[in-house]
Amino acid sequence: MRKLLLWTGVLAGLIALPHALSFSQQEILVFLVINVLLVASYRLLTLTGEWSLAHVVIMGVGAYASALLSKTLGVYVPLAILLGGVTAALVAVLLSFPLFRMKGFYFLIGSFAAGEIIRLLWKRFRDPFGGAKGIKGIEPMPDFSIGIYDFDFFEPISYYYLAGAVVAVCLWILWRIERSPVGLTFHAVHWQDKLAEASGVNLRAYRTLAFAIASGFAGLSGGLLAHYVGTINPNSFDVEVMVFVLTWAIVGGTSTFYGPILGCVVLTILNEIVLRELGFEQMRPFIYGAIMILSILFLPNGLESLIQKLTRRAPAKASKEKVAE
Repeated sequence: MRKLLLWTGVLAGLIALPHALSFSQQEILVFLVINVLLVASYRLLTLTGEWSLAHVVIMGVGAYASALLSKTLGVYVPLAILLGGVTAALVAVLLSFPLFRMKGFYFLIGSFAAGEIIRLLWKRFRDPFGGAKGIKGIEPMPDFSIGIYDFDFFEPISYYYLAGAVVAVCLWILWRIERSPVGLTFHAVHWQDKLAEASGVNLRAYRTLAFAIASGFAGLSGGLLAHYVGTINPNSFDVEVMVFVLTWAIVGGTSTFYGPILGCVVLTILNEIVLRELGFEQMRPFIYGAIMILSILFLPNGLESLIQKLTRRAPAKASKEKVAE
């Protein structure tokens, strides 16, 4: 009953939240929701022990695919977003053939090189990718009405509700995957790869599967982004953005499902409220780098470890009070 009341309160708070914010803050909220899906999908890949520097570029694959399908072929926008996710997953499968010949640091560098090759292709070919200027005039999400509420997706509040619903479903699917036998195998591939292989697990196949699933959801986030901002270019998915995703994951922690999400939310609030208001936004890469280093040194398990300590202390305190009574 308590959990039901808690989740009901959280849902009510999320629904009411944009109405308490300014227009610019509502737009930031939309980007935050999209980034939550991006970083949550990235964590699924890390379950197998591999860290990629191409995840944001894969997000761009979904964005470009969705934009081109809707703009040039007239595909219905929601379907184009789904197909963008499928395209990103297929590209990940193709990249897995050379990349999964490598492990650890070599995989990290190989993924960076693969991502830069894709970005260079976007810059090189003006048809169909628009070259360095990218694609403009991307088809918006079609408006619709539910009861008395009209969803106008040029408005950030309407798009926030749409993106929030899509991301909530995606997070639930990712959560279920992690707790399924497939997700447990991902953990085994990471922590006990020799034992898993001896038990008949195809390590490369499961790494490829994790890479493809994570990339598919990253592609969905790219599609949501493209049809909101209306324009994309290769610089929208460069390595600087990837560093932010890494920072969210490391600062939040990756041992729990909510860790990277927590890191994304906390650092976004820090950037948009603290740094922007104080005029330090240009120093964001420096400050993010310092936060990452400090987190590794003094909070190696991420912000999630603080939540775990608080949740452990609460039952312990309650039990002590019962004993005292």
